[in-house]
Parts: sequence; C-alpha cells; structure tokens
Amino acid sequence: MRMVACDLDGTIVRTDGRISPRTLAALTACERLGIHVVFVTGRPPRWMNPIVEMTGHQGLALCGNGAVVLNLATGDVVSSRALSAAAVLAVTERLRERIPGAAFALETLDGYRREADYMPVHTADPEALTGPVPKLLHDAPTVVKVLCKQSADHYGELSSDELLVLAREALGDLAEAVHSDPNGHMLEISASGVTKATALAWLAGELGVEAGDVIAFGDMPNDIPMLTWAGTGYAMSGGHPDAIAAASRQAPPCDQDGVAQVIEALLSERGPRVGR
Repeated sequence: MRMVACDLDGTIVRTDGRISPRTLAALTACERLGIHVVFVTGRPPRWMNPIVEMTGHQGLALCGNGAVVLNLATGDVVSSRALSAAAVLAVTERLRERIPGAAFALETLDGYRREADYMPVHTADPEALTGPVPKLLHDAPTVVKVLCKQSADHYGELSSDELLVLAREALGDLAEAVHSDPNGHMLEISASGVTKATALAWLAGELGVEAGDVIAFGDMPNDIPMLTWAGTGYAMSGGHPDAIAAASRQAPPCDQDGVAQVIEALLSERGPRVGR
C-alpha cells in the first residue's frame, strides 16, 4: 500500500457533514508512514475549503470527478480537462432530446452558472450567472462539468439511475456521464475520457506509484472507474449497488468510520497501530 485514494461524501464525510477524528487519525497515520493520501471527489474546487479546514490536508486533490487537479495548500488549479463550448452545446442538445424538461448548469473554474429552469442545490445563489446555455458560454469559461436536472415541472419523474441510462445512450463517446447521488435526480457530465480513474492514474504515475499499490474507497457510480483501476477497491457498505458490485471488497459504512476500520487493519499488519 503506497497510496490511499478516498472519495469524500458518503465515504469519509459522514451524513453530518463531518470527518470523524478516528478517520482523520487513520489518514494521518498513512501520511506519517509515507503513504500518499489523495482525495478524489466530484466536488468542484469551490467546495473544498471545508475539507481543508477539517483535515489540514495540504496535498493535491482530484476534483470534479477528475477534471481538476487542485493544490489544497494554495487553492490553485494545477491542471484541468475541460469540455469545449462545442461539446457543451452538443451535450445539452442531445440530452434535451431524451430527457423531458432537461435543464443545465455549468461548473467552471470561475464559478457556477445555470439556466433559469435549473433548480440549484442551495435556494439562494444570487451571484450565479443565469441564462440560456449560449449566454453561459459567451465569455469562453473553462467548463469542467455540466450538470443536468429535470425542471420543476418534471423533477423527480426519473431517478438518477434512469437519467444515467438515458444520458449514456444519448451521449455515447461525446462525454462522460455519471451520478454521485441516487436520490439527487442529477447527472454530472465531464469531457470524454475524464474520470476519477484517469486522473488518479496520472497522479500515481507522477508519484511513481503502480495501480497495484493503490487502495481506493468510494460509494457511488462516479467512483466505479477508480475502484476498478486501483489494485484494491473498497465500496462502502450501504453505497450504490453498482459500486458494490464493481469493487473487489467492501468496507463498513461511512458513518461507522469504515475507511478508518480498513486502514487500521491494514496498518496493523505492517506493524504500527493507528490510534483512535
């Protein structure tokens, strides 16, 4: 074990929005032994400050399902893989043809922007640029993720899993469609070839770490490429059935410090024990 790759929400971030002291201790123990700890998340860079505050982690994080490499110490974007404007327009056009009431938002390196019919997670978002997709692209932003939901008139008609099936049929190899919440009724779409696995493979290569020396933890469909690429992939108990089916092993639930339990057991085999 030379690298631990962790998803955040539902994996080490509990339902109360916190990371437990036990999990933090386990991750710190890894770092003290020279084991790389990497956060690999669907979160955009703008949602990473609370993680830095909770963990004190100063390394690189892979955000936006692998589209952004973020330096947590400085908040700087090291690199990104964006969707072109043409790809964004083609993605939204194809999905409108297949998904009733499809509405879109864009995650960019300069922030979040949305169509008027797109229902944001947070009700108050007065600073978000709002308008049709061509207007959202007028200043050539770096788009790292397209978000798709059904508008209010159709919201909830299709589950996240059903939306994902339709999206993958519609998009083919134009872009990568995933979801990270079975109850969110939302799709997350990245540039073609961008996944948590491709980003993690790049970083591991930079650090001289082989896939067989990587242990990955995740719980949702967007984690599946990472769980299958890593030498050992742990899906969280209670996670999405597809993630559990894809992973080679299962960890206890997030709210029971499942990642910490696994790491403690693995490190105990090496010698030093992890304090709780």
